[in-house]
Amino acid sequence: MLLFKTNSVRVLIAFTVLATPAYAQDEEELPTLKLDRIPSAPAFSGQTRAPAASSSSFSVETVVAGLSSPWALAFLPGGEILINEYTGAMRVVTADGELLQPLSGLPELSHDGWAGLFDVALDPGFEQNQLIYFSYTAKSGDSDSPSIPRVARGRFDRDDLRITDVEVIIDGNAWQELHFAPDGKLLVSGTSVDPDADAQDLGSASGKVLRINSDGSVPNDNPWTDTPDVRAKIYSYGHRDISGFATHPKTGDIWITEHGPRGGDEINIIRAGANYGWKVISYGTAYTGSVIGDGHAAKDGMQQPVYFWRPSIAPSGLSFYTGNMFPEWRDSVFVTSLSGQHISRLELDGERVIAEERLLVERGQRIRELREGPDGALYVLTNEEGDAPKGTAELLRILK
Repeated sequence: MLLFKTNSVRVLIAFTVLATPAYAQDEEELPTLKLDRIPSAPAFSGQTRAPAASSSSFSVETVVAGLSSPWALAFLPGGEILINEYTGAMRVVTADGELLQPLSGLPELSHDGWAGLFDVALDPGFEQNQLIYFSYTAKSGDSDSPSIPRVARGRFDRDDLRITDVEVIIDGNAWQELHFAPDGKLLVSGTSVDPDADAQDLGSASGKVLRINSDGSVPNDNPWTDTPDVRAKIYSYGHRDISGFATHPKTGDIWITEHGPRGGDEINIIRAGANYGWKVISYGTAYTGSVIGDGHAAKDGMQQPVYFWRPSIAPSGLSFYTGNMFPEWRDSVFVTSLSGQHISRLELDGERVIAEERLLVERGQRIRELREGPDGALYVLTNEEGDAPKGTAELLRILK
């Protein structure tokens, strides 16, 4: 078990009713401007607005304060934690809660626009090879498009706090989230929020999940390995903005969280070769209030989300709980929320959500990421408000 010198606060969280409008509305407003109104009926019962789950009792500790826009965390063997800060630093938190100086050896980053240091993942053979994978943006030298999104891997040198032997394995096309599947293949997400990007175009990597070998090469069992005019690394398509990956602990299926536009945030299960519909179908609407595509939320040949939220919660991290500290939480899936400023705990029956509880609501913090620790506690990264000074985010620990 990890030990941290922190102050603990006992909290009991009540569920926040999902159907409550985000603001008061007048009868004259157009239906598409009502954030709590779903433009199309759900495809099945329980696809949204699940009943309230029983309230949970737990404690919250601050493990580390003073983080600067943390994006992702990964547990190292022995219980130390590796944290990526969007502002450009990769840092180690020791088992007694000390935040060490940033690692050296990272490539030069760009911070022009939506740019910085994003996700981090350990190689499945990390204990032998010390390889870590990270996504970031590099400087392009082009004033019209100043940042190049990349995925790289390097060797972690704990003694000297540095990354060595850095190698770029994917270059370009808005890569952010990384996840190793049970078969050892690396899944990489590409966003499609650019109005000119087409998530339906299999000749483009935007709005896709890529599946690659750990060295960046293409697995020979990808869906379109031998199909002309289709990028061989594509595994699924029709995505808008994937924000979290997790492997189901029993089925081995890959689940994702995905940002909708205004409303229509989703949880999906990734299937090889499947089309997730953006931007043909959606349970959300455009920020102007107009419909997405032809206004429908379902279409033959396109996948339905396991669950969706309207109004939006801005989902970020995703994690299944399997630990012993909270037996009542086993098999729940947790989704962290930025604009919603909470953690959603979803109880499942197979692939169906049957109840939802919202945690940390009273703290009023944007929640970026969540991971189960080796001690069975949950470790949570908060994120500063948009205009807040950098360096005010925290690493929290949720425990009995």
